[in-house]
Amino acid sequence: MLDLLSIALPELTEEEIDIGLIEQFFSELPDKVLHFGIRVLLAIVVFFIGSKLIKVVRKMVKKSLTRANAEKGVVQFLDSFIKAGLYFVLILLIASSFGVDAASVVALLGSAGVAVGLAIQGSLSNLAGGVLILLLHPFKVGDYIKEDTNGNEGTVEEIQLFYTRLVTPENKIIIMPNGTLANSSLTNMTFAPDRRLDIRVGISYDADIKKAKEVIRDVLERDIAIIKEKEHCVYVDELADSAVILGVRCWFKNEEYWEGKWRITENIKYALDENEIPIPYPQLDVHVNGLKN
Repeated sequence: MLDLLSIALPELTEEEIDIGLIEQFFSELPDKVLHFGIRVLLAIVVFFIGSKLIKVVRKMVKKSLTRANAEKGVVQFLDSFIKAGLYFVLILLIASSFGVDAASVVALLGSAGVAVGLAIQGSLSNLAGGVLILLLHPFKVGDYIKEDTNGNEGTVEEIQLFYTRLVTPENKIIIMPNGTLANSSLTNMTFAPDRRLDIRVGISYDADIKKAKEVIRDVLERDIAIIKEKEHCVYVDELADSAVILGVRCWFKNEEYWEGKWRITENIKYALDENEIPIPYPQLDVHVNGLKN
C-alpha cells in the first residue's frame, strides 16, 4: 500500500518547496499589506485623538490649578509632567496594538532602570531640582533672580520639568538647569515688594559737606516715587583719595526701582551742578623737593 502511494505522489524537491513558499508569500502579501496599512492608519487616528484628549486634560488641570490660586510655576511644572506622562501612556497603547506587550515593556524598563538612571542622572537631578524649587519656593515666575555661581540673572519666565527659563533686561533668553538652581546660591532681587537703592556720590574735599547733603536730601524729598515711610538718608561713606564719598539710601517699589535709580542719579548731578558743588575726578599731586643742578 505504501509503495502505491509513493508511486502516485512523487517526492517534491527542495527547489519546488521554496518556489511554493514564495508563491504563497506573494499571494498573501496584498492582504498583509492591507491589514498592516489599516493598523497604521488606525494608530495615526488614535494618536491624533489621543493628542486632542491630552490637550483637553491639560487645559482642565490648568483651569483647576488657576482657580485654586496655584503659582504659575507650579502650573507650568505640573503641566509638563502631565504632558510627558500621558504621551508615554498613549505611545505604549499604540505600540501594544502592533503586538508589543505593554507588561513586557514595563518589565524591561524596570530591569533597565539602574542603567537608565546612570545614563540620565543629570536629567533626574534637574527633575529633582524642579520639585525642590516648587516645594521650597526660592523664587517664582515673575521674580528677578541672579544665580551666584555663574552670574546669570534675569526675570523668571517659565519653570519646566528640567529647566527654568530666564529673560534678561536685554530680552535674551537664559536656560538654567533646575539642578543647578537648586544646588547653588542665588539672589532673589524681587522677593520682597520693596527694594533699597544705594548710590555713592563723590564730592570735592573743598566742598561744603553739609550743604551737599542738604542738596541731595532735597532731591530725595521731591521724588514722588520714593517710599517716604521708609528711611532715606545721606551720609559720609568714605574719605577716598580724591573725593569725599557720600552714600545715598532710599526705597522704591520693585516695579519702579530701575526708573527711580536712573532718575535719582541724574537729578543729583543736576542739583550739585546748580549749587556749584564739584564732583572731582582722580588726580595726583607731585611735589619735587631738593632739586640740584
